[in-house]
Amino acid sequence: MAAPRTIAALDGRPAAQHARPAPRRRRSSQWTALAFLAPLVVYLLLFYAYPLYRNIELSLHDYTPRAFVRGDAEFTGPENYLDVLSDDTFVRALRNTALFTLVSIAAQYALGLALAVFFHRGFRLSVVLRAMFLVPWLLPLIVSASTWSWMLNSDNGIVNAALEAFGVGQINWLTSPDTSLIAVTIANIWLGIPFNLVILYAGLQNIPAELYEAAGLDGANAWQRFRRITFPLLRPVSAITLLLGLIYTLKVVDIIWIMTRGGPADASTTLAIWSYREAFGTGQPDFSPAAAVGNLLIVIAFAAGLVHVHLRREEGRP
Repeated sequence: MAAPRTIAALDGRPAAQHARPAPRRRRSSQWTALAFLAPLVVYLLLFYAYPLYRNIELSLHDYTPRAFVRGDAEFTGPENYLDVLSDDTFVRALRNTALFTLVSIAAQYALGLALAVFFHRGFRLSVVLRAMFLVPWLLPLIVSASTWSWMLNSDNGIVNAALEAFGVGQINWLTSPDTSLIAVTIANIWLGIPFNLVILYAGLQNIPAELYEAAGLDGANAWQRFRRITFPLLRPVSAITLLLGLIYTLKVVDIIWIMTRGGPADASTTLAIWSYREAFGTGQPDFSPAAAVGNLLIVIAFAAGLVHVHLRREEGRP
């Protein structure tokens, strides 16, 4: 029985002629892929890798303003980290960071999810109201922070005026150690709700309507449909929303700095505020401890990312 003829034999050309262009095409496609990848690599090196390297270098040297200009900072090793960890401000800033972050992301997620479910039902003014809820997200942060500072002013703020109408006495929102952290947390929650609303609403759009119809035919009420369908199917979207909220909230500086500057008496000082104040908030910049605090924030955010990846892998396993 004769062997089957190849395509090369059918068109009268040797098989080698067909095999030669393959390496060229493969090499050309590799160079094309590298050309498309190069801008991303350059971007990551310039705006991520180098700043991270520079921040680590700052934290391992004693960078005074003079040494920063002259470039002859003394190498100190982990001394800046030890000084930061032994400072009395560290425990207070860490506690404030934990409270500010956890309360903010929990409230933002809960309110954003409630609003997303509300708007998902659809009604005549749904689009208009949803657009209005995006206003806090679109405003410049300096405008939002200044507005909240005016609203929470002890003497002539609109919040105290409203509370006085209900018989509540004056509250020193921004000048009392007992309420300053609460004030900046409320402002940050207000700013983060639109982000959660947009992401969670998009997640709801991907849930098939047939599931709700089937649950309704089985007699499930609204709460049962939410608990059995909406919340479980939103879990991947919820996880990334909470992770992004955590990373963003850890590095919040502008809202707190404009409203309270971390005071009074460090009552609203977070790790991010402490780092910014050490580097830029005083007349005597101390860049090295500021970089050390910033690196601690990076470690916390990186650990949160690893936990997220681990949980996602566990969910994907049978």
